[in-house]
Amino acid sequence: MTIFNVVDYGAIGDGQTDVSKSFQKAIAAANEVGGGTVYVPSGVFRTTSIRLESNITLEVSPGATISFVTEQETYPVVHSRWEGWTQDVYQSCIYAENVENIKICGGGVIDGNGADWWDLFRNRREELKYPRPKLISFEKSNRITIQDVQLRNSPAWTINPILSHNITVDNVSILNPADSPNTDGIDPESCSNVRISNCNIDVGDDCIAIKSGTEDAAEKVACENITITNCTMIHGHGGVVLGSEMSGDIRNVVISNCIFKQTDRGIRLKTRRGRGGTIEDIRIDNIVMDEVICPFILNLYYFCGPRGKEKYVWDKNPYPVTEETPTFRRIHFNHITARNVQGAAGFIYGLAENYIKEITFNNIDISMAEDAEPGQVAMMTGLDYMNNRGFYVGNGEDILFNHVSVENHEGPMIYLENCRNIQTENCVSKNTEQVEKLIEEKVVHFS
Repeated sequence: MTIFNVVDYGAIGDGQTDVSKSFQKAIAAANEVGGGTVYVPSGVFRTTSIRLESNITLEVSPGATISFVTEQETYPVVHSRWEGWTQDVYQSCIYAENVENIKICGGGVIDGNGADWWDLFRNRREELKYPRPKLISFEKSNRITIQDVQLRNSPAWTINPILSHNITVDNVSILNPADSPNTDGIDPESCSNVRISNCNIDVGDDCIAIKSGTEDAAEKVACENITITNCTMIHGHGGVVLGSEMSGDIRNVVISNCIFKQTDRGIRLKTRRGRGGTIEDIRIDNIVMDEVICPFILNLYYFCGPRGKEKYVWDKNPYPVTEETPTFRRIHFNHITARNVQGAAGFIYGLAENYIKEITFNNIDISMAEDAEPGQVAMMTGLDYMNNRGFYVGNGEDILFNHVSVENHEGPMIYLENCRNIQTENCVSKNTEQVEKLIEEKVVHFS
């Protein structure tokens, strides 16, 4: 494949010179001959947004940094999804649309210089004319590979493929400050055939979030056939999150052989009335968690985002089941260890009119932290802060706890509220000071 070195097109890697035109020329030259490798040698290359074309590899060599400028006026505006629905947004630092056979690789650094964008969002939002750029996003594209690169300081979400297929993210390191706003790691959105492996993700929001658009999305397209394996997640609001944007459905997801360290939550499924859609056929296996608030959350009363505080969302009385009613079903957890858990062993809460169903917990070993501070286990109106609680299950059906143990919990190991067909087999409460009852059940009579 032909090599197009950006230096040959005038780029200077001194960290000061704007080399945007050099990158554009190199990409145009590669595109003119049907594709090739745009090569970035050692140095710091300062540029605005880069738009890739089909059959192009962007190789950021070891010792090379692509450093993105932060001046708003240099970023084109595109019509793309932002938090689940399509609107005008700043073009991502690296962007492509309707392309195929794209690769970003090489071992170097891609730095979004997000601090200025975060400050705009936090303190001077009126000056932010459009939503912040993501670091890398592709839309309506096929055969995308991101491999071996280091991604830092994303202005917003870090990797966000949208309505795309056959995506591989492998051996990628993502580092955004723990307090940086909305800096998710990898967010496949309405995509199919996605493989995420061997990544280290340390971010200020969800490490990996699987999405399929909100009720406001023009296209309701599923996110499906996703594998996540051999990854380490640090900080962030969740290790692997499904939703809350899931109106197009999320299905066929396998998560295995991962470590979550100090993520607020572990595996988190979230949505609410009005969004519709189904999350189904999810398997999570061989996970180790440490210092999380709650390892497992399945919450159908999630309130964040537009219209999240309306009565229709928070009301615990049953409503008619319509196409706007979301569904969680066939979700299976196996061989998971969680230590130093703060809030609760698990929080599962379905809708009063549409229970969460067909859930299994097999070979789960949880140890609650000593002297844990109460924390917000789930974003749900009316839910008190918790610490050292066991499993809290509301509006659940056909749930199996098999070989599950919880140590150092307060109250029952499993608390049930309006549930049907809950089975426990070989479960153990391992309290050190007192023996608590295994299950407590409560029936709430709706008004």
